[in-house]
Amino acid sequence: MTVPTPAPRVAIIVVAAGSGTRLGEPLPKAFVELDGRSILSRSLDPVFGLADPVQIVVVAPLSHLEHARDIVTQSAGSASDACSVVVGGDSRQASVASGLAALLPSIETVLVHDAARALAPGPLFERVIAEVDSAGRGVIPGLAVSDTIKRVDASSTVLETVDRSQLSAVQTPQAFPRAELVAAYEVADREFTDDAALIQHAGGTVAIVDGDPLAFKITTPWDLRRAQQLLAEGSHSSPPSASALSIRTGVGVDAHALDPAQPLWLAGLFWPDEAGLAGHSDGDAVAHALCDALLSAAGLGDIGGIFGVDDPRLEGAHADVFVLETVRLLAGAGFAPSNVSVQLVGNRPRFAPRKQEAEKHLSALVGCPVSVSATTTDSMGFTGRGEGVAAIATALIVAAARPTAGSGT
Repeated sequence: MTVPTPAPRVAIIVVAAGSGTRLGEPLPKAFVELDGRSILSRSLDPVFGLADPVQIVVVAPLSHLEHARDIVTQSAGSASDACSVVVGGDSRQASVASGLAALLPSIETVLVHDAARALAPGPLFERVIAEVDSAGRGVIPGLAVSDTIKRVDASSTVLETVDRSQLSAVQTPQAFPRAELVAAYEVADREFTDDAALIQHAGGTVAIVDGDPLAFKITTPWDLRRAQQLLAEGSHSSPPSASALSIRTGVGVDAHALDPAQPLWLAGLFWPDEAGLAGHSDGDAVAHALCDALLSAAGLGDIGGIFGVDDPRLEGAHADVFVLETVRLLAGAGFAPSNVSVQLVGNRPRFAPRKQEAEKHLSALVGCPVSVSATTTDSMGFTGRGEGVAAIATALIVAAARPTAGSGT
């Protein structure tokens, strides 16, 4: 006797109808190739990894409707009966409305996900679903804002510094009780940038849960290259649980040339009366090697790929900006630093007098013991000739408990 498959109670609307003009490709964004497969195909991977069956509704542009159907069929395989492709509208909001109209009667919870967030991991989907089940209201993933935020006027004059502790960078999938989302769309009288804003406009409330750094949106050619790099490194895979491999190590190396015109920042400390280091940020080789070691251990890439080497927001940035963000990225990936050791190589500054101060400062930033030692190369190489400094770091990290449903940022 064949046991009938229960009707799904969760639906995921994957919005793939955007043109993606900023990506600079001739195809709509969702159909651009990402490491041998389309962005749309990549975005469906975590959905088919969910434990419980869901209804999948892909919203595609009319011009690429058949192409979208082919992608969905190939991705779904034997589960293709749970998938449908519908035509999108002139705006994101109209496209989501098309997806809502295709929902099965059994659906209780709806996730809205941008196909452009192609590397969003499965646990992120599970997290928002669990929170909607628990709280009975809208849930969106978000990441804490690490940059200093300024409010400016029309002439770009800074008016004030905004308290970033009250800010969150929002991602998808966003999840809502079906009845609440449908009701909000029925009374929508203008366009909103995301579904959470529409829910709030209709009088509903929305909660934030921990997002994931891998759920970044592919908008520009730089974003696409970053996604390609992460796929090549295997960094898009979910981290191991504590019951699997729970300890990881990583190595980081950084070097900067001396620049007498710059102040010297090293190991997070300011060194007066010393020649500085060349770099877009403050050139702190110790802090940068430390971050690279932590990122390497967690399989999250490297400091250049994550922060960018010419991001104007990071001009002159100090160790705390990079280290705190790196630790936050590790936490989002399910890891916690356990120990870090850094070896500084160079003739100057004389490090020993401030060794304890540097270790205390870096340990507080990382949240684990950090040891820093210094050596020279006996006049050999660029460090021995006094042309610059180098740093080599090793990091030990452990698998931490993944954020539970309901935890906020």
